[in-house]
Amino acid sequence: MYAVTLLHGSQSCRIVLGRYSSVMAATTQLGKLFAPSSYARMRRWYSSATQETHLVELESPARLSASDVPDIKHATIKDIAVSGNMTGRLNEDFLPFSAFLTDTYGRRHTYLRMSLTEKCNLRCQYCMPEEGVKLTPRTQLMSTSEILTVARLFVEEGVDKIRLTGGEPLIRPDVLDIVTELRRLKGLKTIAVTTNGMNLSRLLPKLKEAGLDLLNISLDSLVPAKFEFIVRRKGFHKVMEGIDKALEMGFNPVKVNCVIMRGLNEDEILDFVTLTENRPLEVRFIEYMPFDGNKWNFKKMVSYQEMLDHIRQQWPDLQQLPLGKTDTAKTFKVPGFQGQVGFITSMSDHFCGSCNRLRITADGNLKVCLFGNTEVSLRDILRSGASEQELLEIIGAAVGRKKKQHAGMFNISRMKNRPMILIGITTQRPLSLLKSRTTLSLQAKPSGIETCTNAQMYNNTHSLSHEHFGGGANSSDSFKSDKPTAQLTHTDAQGRASMVDVGGKSVTRRSAAAMSTIYLGPTAFHLLQNNQLAKGDALAVAQIAGIMGAKQTSNLIPLCHPLPLDHTSVTFNLDATRHTAVVMATACTTGRTGVEMEALTAATVAALALYDMCKAVSHDMTITDVKLVSKTGGKRDFHREP
Repeated sequence: MYAVTLLHGSQSCRIVLGRYSSVMAATTQLGKLFAPSSYARMRRWYSSATQETHLVELESPARLSASDVPDIKHATIKDIAVSGNMTGRLNEDFLPFSAFLTDTYGRRHTYLRMSLTEKCNLRCQYCMPEEGVKLTPRTQLMSTSEILTVARLFVEEGVDKIRLTGGEPLIRPDVLDIVTELRRLKGLKTIAVTTNGMNLSRLLPKLKEAGLDLLNISLDSLVPAKFEFIVRRKGFHKVMEGIDKALEMGFNPVKVNCVIMRGLNEDEILDFVTLTENRPLEVRFIEYMPFDGNKWNFKKMVSYQEMLDHIRQQWPDLQQLPLGKTDTAKTFKVPGFQGQVGFITSMSDHFCGSCNRLRITADGNLKVCLFGNTEVSLRDILRSGASEQELLEIIGAAVGRKKKQHAGMFNISRMKNRPMILIGITTQRPLSLLKSRTTLSLQAKPSGIETCTNAQMYNNTHSLSHEHFGGGANSSDSFKSDKPTAQLTHTDAQGRASMVDVGGKSVTRRSAAAMSTIYLGPTAFHLLQNNQLAKGDALAVAQIAGIMGAKQTSNLIPLCHPLPLDHTSVTFNLDATRHTAVVMATACTTGRTGVEMEALTAATVAALALYDMCKAVSHDMTITDVKLVSKTGGKRDFHREP
């Protein structure tokens, strides 16, 4: 049975209809009561209905009676009391919503996230595996025309917000053209972009001119050295410049996304909140989520409640703001601050019941749930020559099978899902759509919670894919590499020390980061922190010493190659609770061998210099935990877990 509710104010008319034939008869009769354009929209909606019950709310300031709809079977009329003359106009707030984008739980999907590329100019630890991802060949990615075709279809069905994501969307060469064309879509109210901010300052004026409305900028640390460690690249100042540019150009609010990971950046939560004091920023703290390759661990996740409690210790009068019915972020504001803070609580307190989001990956797959592990390829359907109506029917079938909620943090952590870099995108089955269009079933079946064991596959007539990395027939092995047998490289066949011959290696850009920790004790730490040591500015001296040490590495370590360093940096993090100084050193070169020894030397020498500067105060100091944090650009990259 289907139900139609006619509303005016608090009074309603509920008409219970039979299956398809009765629905069509009903819309024919109702069409006589309303303007032709409204009737056409109603007929289209019901002709493609997949749900058991829909509520259609219509504004009609005329009195209706059962005689007004004599041919509607099984109809019951009650509470009909409207006044005035018939205008034949549908209230836009109560128009029927597309059945293609309504799931079996009544959720209307008005928000589409489209990934423009799998590529990114950063390597964020929580986003992609250490070893990187195998990118999909360009020919298998959605073309610009395909992106715009799919976007238009979704907007025509009721989507009013599109967010462009990646990878990093702003490295796609035609991103300005895409924004310009999206702006022309009638009914699209909001165009948003989520970016890492590296190219933002340069592109923002043209993006705004093209029609961009909203910005989300990723920033996971306010400490430059830590930023570089998290994203495995430089660029902190570019991101900050992009944020400043967005504020200058009037974007309000500018949303700053920060993924909080225990042991890495949870100590900066209060600093991020302080950012909102004099700027109209919305800092959004995101719970660390599991995706393939990011080595998710429950112990690394800092929950929303823990973050909130920590903030309230500093600002006890923190106020919670009203929550919209489809908002994902729980938002708060410190009284007197310009901006606000939000929490994305996907793990500890899901918001599946109000989810209105769909995702399309860069290779054209529709994901109805971020954490779901089933997808349908819209790209293959488009390229098969299918009509737009057939494409909409398949979209409707996919949306109709969306689960009530995701599996929960522990089940999700065990599920196979793409790395975030490919969700933002295994192996695909052959498309059989052309042979089976007439057998495609749109009947929505009851569905429960999405889990790794009961995730329902769509009908085999769909073009389906499990999570993949854009690989070939053995994509489950896409990231596997044949590791050489472990052996020492600085010895010859007889076991004698030998300098490695790097002449045959290719010249690449190589970088490394290392760290060390020095325990100073309370007295020395206090003097260091306040720059009151008798010998002068210890941190400045230690910084210079670390850089000089990196340059002298080949003179100190006998078998190291002398390298021309492109850049070396030494920074410090003072921990008042432990009376320690953490030294972070980075080194970069363009050459045939890596610079991990240079980074390690810089971190060690800087710590030694601090010891020397403080030993007049105390000898009860300990240098510990000297270790390589990361190295890139060689045969095998390395990134240590924080």
